[in-house]
Amino acid sequence: MLGWLRRRRRKRIREAPVPETWAAILAENAPFVARLSEAERARLHGHIQVFLAEKHFIPAGGMEITEEVQVTIAAAAARVVLHLDIGRYDRLTEIVVYPGAYKHPDAAEGVATLGEAHTWGTVVLAWDAVLDGMRHPRDGHDTAVHEFAHVLDGASGSFDGAPSLHASEHYRPWAAAMQRNFLRLRRGDRALRRVLRDYGATNEAEFFAVATEAYFERPDELAARAPALFAELERFYHPKRRGKPRRPAP
Repeated sequence: MLGWLRRRRRKRIREAPVPETWAAILAENAPFVARLSEAERARLHGHIQVFLAEKHFIPAGGMEITEEVQVTIAAAAARVVLHLDIGRYDRLTEIVVYPGAYKHPDAAEGVATLGEAHTWGTVVLAWDAVLDGMRHPRDGHDTAVHEFAHVLDGASGSFDGAPSLHASEHYRPWAAAMQRNFLRLRRGDRALRRVLRDYGATNEAEFFAVATEAYFERPDELAARAPALFAELERFYHPKRRGKPRRPAP
């Protein structure tokens, strides 16, 4: 019953007109939107509408939560689940936004934090890092996409680099591709380091998030340098192309 009511409410939200102010915000801060098809853009707008209706934005460190902040961050979240269900974010309740890098209580002295995700339903973001990542869509570094990938990963209650996949038979090839390329990165494989940031070698959860950044920002290069990894990410993030990656897996 609750699921039916939620779907009905979300349908109403999606049917509301998209504010005219969004066009300029997305054009400036989310250039990836211009490359979407008309149907994909409509779906993205619907995801943004639902996200904004259901999540709370909390300012921190003197930050002001404006429409630009909300729409930009929601666009990043919607991009990650564009071909998935917005329900992937059901456990997420609030987004805390700082104006810039902030000091995490557990961080070493002098180490600043740009973002973090928690299993209890909170994402924390540095606004300037969000803007930098989204306005440079080809550098393979996107703080917001990285943290929302963690949200998908942690939906089961732990961050282990394995989000809920679409079918049970997908887990074995997923684990094989992730483990093989995680170890490649840890060994300092030069070819892989050209497309994946070294931070992905921290652990399996960070590897998944870093690989997600590359999948959305540098897909052709990722497919060329790690075809099996690309194929698994493609099957997860774009299930309609399931089994039909843009590049063949070995």
